[in-house]
Amino acid sequence: MAGNSQRRNRRTSNKKGAQVGSGGQRRRGLEGKGPTPPASERKGHKKNRVAGAQARQAAARRPAPRRGGAKGTSEMVVGRNPVYEALRDGVPAVTLYVQQYIDNDERVREALQLAGQRGNINLMEAPRPELDRMTNGLNHQGLVLQVPPYEYAHPEDLTSAAYDANEDPLIVALDGVTDPRNLGAIVRSVSAFGGHGVVVPERRAAGMTAGAWKSSAGTAARTPVSRVTNLTRALESYQKAGITVVGLAADGEHEVQDLAALGGPVVIVIGSEGKGLGRLVGETCDYRVRIPMPGGAESLNAGVAAGIVLYEAARRRA
Repeated sequence: MAGNSQRRNRRTSNKKGAQVGSGGQRRRGLEGKGPTPPASERKGHKKNRVAGAQARQAAARRPAPRRGGAKGTSEMVVGRNPVYEALRDGVPAVTLYVQQYIDNDERVREALQLAGQRGNINLMEAPRPELDRMTNGLNHQGLVLQVPPYEYAHPEDLTSAAYDANEDPLIVALDGVTDPRNLGAIVRSVSAFGGHGVVVPERRAAGMTAGAWKSSAGTAARTPVSRVTNLTRALESYQKAGITVVGLAADGEHEVQDLAALGGPVVIVIGSEGKGLGRLVGETCDYRVRIPMPGGAESLNAGVAAGIVLYEAARRRA
C-alpha cells in the first residue's frame, strides 16, 4: 500500500498545468504596464540618445564651484621713478616706506600724494640701513613700495565666469612666456577682446608681478589670471569640459582666419617667441594655427600674436 501511495504522489507532482497559488501571478502577467513612455525616455531609441547627449553637454557647461587659487609672493618696488609709476598705474600696494631725512624732491612728493589718495596704503618712515636690509642693498633712493601677493584664480573660475555671463569661454594659456611685460600686455588684450582670463604655469613662466600689473594698464584688476602646476593637464581638463584648445605655431596646419573653432568655447595657447610651444603642449592642442606674415618675419612678440588671435576670435563672436 505504501508503494502505491508513493507512485500516486509522484504522478500528481508531475502533472502539467497551474500549481496551487499561481492564479495571482497569471493575473498580474495579464495586467497592462501603463502608457507607453515618450521616445526620449525609451532606452535605445534615437531620441533617447539625443536627449542624453544634450544632458551631458548641459552638465559640461554648468558653472563649476569657485575653489580659489594659489597666492604669489610679496614683492618690493624700489626707486623713486619705479615707485611713482607703480602708484600711478594702479599697482596694488600695502605699505610705502620712506627714508628718514629724505630729500623731498618732486618725485617723492608725487609718490606720497598718490599713496595718500589711495587711502589704503600705510606710510612708514624708516632709516636708510633698514631700507638697505629690506631691499638687499638695491639702490632704493629712499622709496620702497611693498606689493601684496597676487591672488591667482582657479582654472575653473575662468569658465564659470563665462557661463555666468551666458558666454562661451575665451581663455589664453601661456607656455614658456617669461617676460612679465608680455604677460601684462596679454592680460590687457584679453580684457580688450572680451576674454575671460589667462592661465600660466608655475615654473619657467612669468607671474603677476608689479611689472605685469603696469603693462596691463589696470586691466589686471578685472581680468583673472590662474596659475597651474601642470599646463598640459589643465588643457586636458578644459578639453573634457568641451572646450577646444588651439595652439599658435609658426608651422600650424591652419591659418588663423580660417579656423571656425575660434568662434566657440576655446583656449588659445601662446608659446615663447623663441621656442614656441613645448612638445607635450603642442600635442595636446586640438588645432595648431599660424598667422600669415607676408612681410617675411619669422615670429611675433607673444603679446602681439595673442592680440591678433584674440581679435579674430572676437570678430567671429560678434
